[in-house]
This record gives sequence, C-alpha cells and structure tokens, in this order.
Amino acid sequence: MNHFVSSRFSRNLGRDPLSDEALRHLAKSIFAEDKHESRSDRYAYIPTYEVLAGMRKEGFEPVYAKQGGSRVPGKADFTKHLIRFRHKGEAGTVRKVGGIYPEVVLVNSHDGTSAYKVMAGLMRLVCLNGLMVSDRELASVSVHHKGDVMAQVIEGSFKVLSESCRAVEAADAWSGVTLNHDEQMILAGAAHEIRFGEEAETPIEPRQLLAPRRRDDLGSDLWTVGNVVQENVIRGGLRAWGRDANGRRRRVSTREVKAIDADVKINRALWRLNEEMARLKGGGAFMQDAA
Repeated sequence: MNHFVSSRFSRNLGRDPLSDEALRHLAKSIFAEDKHESRSDRYAYIPTYEVLAGMRKEGFEPVYAKQGGSRVPGKADFTKHLIRFRHKGEAGTVRKVGGIYPEVVLVNSHDGTSAYKVMAGLMRLVCLNGLMVSDRELASVSVHHKGDVMAQVIEGSFKVLSESCRAVEAADAWSGVTLNHDEQMILAGAAHEIRFGEEAETPIEPRQLLAPRRRDDLGSDLWTVGNVVQENVIRGGLRAWGRDANGRRRRVSTREVKAIDADVKINRALWRLNEEMARLKGGGAFMQDAA
C-alpha cells in the first residue's frame, strides 16, 4: 500500500467499499488514460477503470487495492495493479471465527506485464491478510486484451466467486483439524521453503513462522496455524542473527512481500500446502471436492 495514503482511506481498508478517490491513492495505475508508450498498436488498451465501473454495476464492490512499482521513468502510472472485490449478494457470507469474507481478486496492467486475471480469494479482516485460492479451472480466469474484455471479466468474476464461497466452507472444515507439534513443524518447514527457497541461506528458522502475533491466533487447528504461518510469511518482520559476506554477525529482518506477482504466487502455494495437510489428516480436500 502507498505509504502516503491518508488515514481516512486506510482506516477501514478491506472492510468498506472504496471510492474512486480512495482507489487513486492506493493504485493510481487503475486510472491510466492510455497504454504505456512501450506497447505496440496491436496491444488493445482496455482501461481498468471501465471494467471497475462494470463490476460495480454487477454488485462487486472494491474493498482493497495496490499497485506495483517501476524503476523505468514514467512507467509507474501504468504498472500492474490488484483490486479485491466483495459482492453485495455475499455480504452475509462471513465466517464468524476470524472474520473471513469471500472475494474476487482482479489483476491487470497497462504496460503489457499482465493480462486481466480474475482469481478466487478470501480476506481475513483481523489482519487484512488476503489468501488466494489455489489455481484450478474455475478459481482463476485469464482474459487477454482483446474482444469484449469487460463481459469476460464479469463472467469470470461470478465463476470464481462461487469458489471463494466454497473456500469459506473449507476454512470452517480446517478449523476442526488439529495439528500436533510435528505436523505444525512440517507445515512451517514447507512454508519456509516456499518463502525462502530450498537452497536459500537465511538465519530465519521454520519454527519462527509458527509464532502468533495476537492472542486470537493461539490454537493448534489447521486454519489457525495456517493463518499464523501465512501472516509471518507475507508480513515479514521476523528477526534473527546472521552473518554478512565477511563473516561478521548482523541482525536480519524479513521484508514484507509487496510485489503483486510474489504475493499471488506465495499465497496460492500456501493454500495448496494447507489443502494437502487437510487431505492427509482426513479433514477434507476443498479443491478435490469441488472438481
């Protein structure tokens, strides 16, 4: 999120519908008036703000947004952006424990780095953590910059919304799956590899991913443990002592995952990880049941 966003916009971020004014502060590239100059004439410019207007007419309300950066001068206003929508008809579909809402996640750009992509997602309001449902035919729809993009995006949004609602059911099922210490460590170890890579040299240990950040996250069920791990992976701020290239001790702190591509990739991988653990524990496999 833009560090200069006014507190009146960020105070209820993820909870209340956002106005165009708020969206401009969060992700200016949503309102790009044209494609970036690097795009050829064959690149069809389909403005996100027109798709946004169409989504609103169909009951999808934007509740969160962010955009990527660029080191290329003049390109920042055209970069990849992400908008999270909540549908008015699903306003009551909230998981009471944890405040989980089904959402539709839209990604696009005006510099050629992304087609329109619509994905199923969940938002956990207690920490504004956005989980994205694992990739499958109905959980993700890609729309290229050609043809009736708005109609395709809206159609895809309704398709993946049903997956988001089913994911709320998965959250409830996973809250009934208890993990012992060894199983929690297996989950944390796999998440550690997702975040840092199998061969990465980092002093951050898997066990640190299991440290809850709030009292409400004390628990041993799969849903709670999975959320703790996800927040520690995405939000960063984990600290440990390491050594620099000269062998001197130094304090290491993990960074928040802000890049849109990394955010999407890691979140979906973590969802698949939780899903596999649920399957192994006999707690239900959401995606297999949906197939």
